[in-house]
Amino acid sequence: MSLKKTKSELAKIKKAGIIVAKTLKLLKAKIRPGITTKKLDNEAENFIRKSGAIPAFKGYRGYPATICASVNEEVVHGIPGGRILRDGDIISVDVGAELDGFFGDAAITYPVGRISKQAGKLIEVTREALYKAINAARKGNHLSDVSHAVQSHAEKAGFSIVRDFVGHGIGASLHEEPQIPNFGEPGYGLKLEAGMVLAIEPMVNAGTAKVVVLDDNWTAVTRDRKLSAHFEHTICVTNAEAEIFTRVK
Repeated sequence: MSLKKTKSELAKIKKAGIIVAKTLKLLKAKIRPGITTKKLDNEAENFIRKSGAIPAFKGYRGYPATICASVNEEVVHGIPGGRILRDGDIISVDVGAELDGFFGDAAITYPVGRISKQAGKLIEVTREALYKAINAARKGNHLSDVSHAVQSHAEKAGFSIVRDFVGHGIGASLHEEPQIPNFGEPGYGLKLEAGMVLAIEPMVNAGTAKVVVLDDNWTAVTRDRKLSAHFEHTICVTNAEAEIFTRVK
């Protein structure tokens, strides 16, 4: 089975990605001390549906919401609810949308008000790790080159890489092959070809790499309860630099 997408499929994934990017831009303007994560979820769902798309996460394997809203020590899959964001928090917002049978997926970690220097560094390093990984996602490179780019950058800055969750292929399904770990030695695994679409998503912790899933069976938190950040883009491998389908403008 080829992992490469047709031009028609790429166009549809890109359209879904644009809606995801616009949703994240909308939420960035809403994130402030005093707002609840449920309010952010409502805003996202309304926007995605008004855009003619479907929230990709809602109902997926039983997930109850449109976005994943992971605050502070929450790594991924935080369920929106009555939690009120406070000054100094950080929040990782993960958004997926389905349009005409194809998917886009992206995540950004945002500051809430004024945050600590360590929190700011964690966010910046995780964002940089994503873009270094995207730069490694080139025709002729191996999949582990992408993984290694994340790990080497984050660990050089003194942070740890979550190993329990991975990036993934994306297209007519939200999660497709290949799985994309955020760690590993370069030069191994799948050889990248133009037309492959990947959702690359570094998850970086301030302390231990180990995580625990809470009793809701979704929310993953750092075992030591130190901060975590999460960034993600849906990208397409090309003959030159990868194209980012979920770039927030």
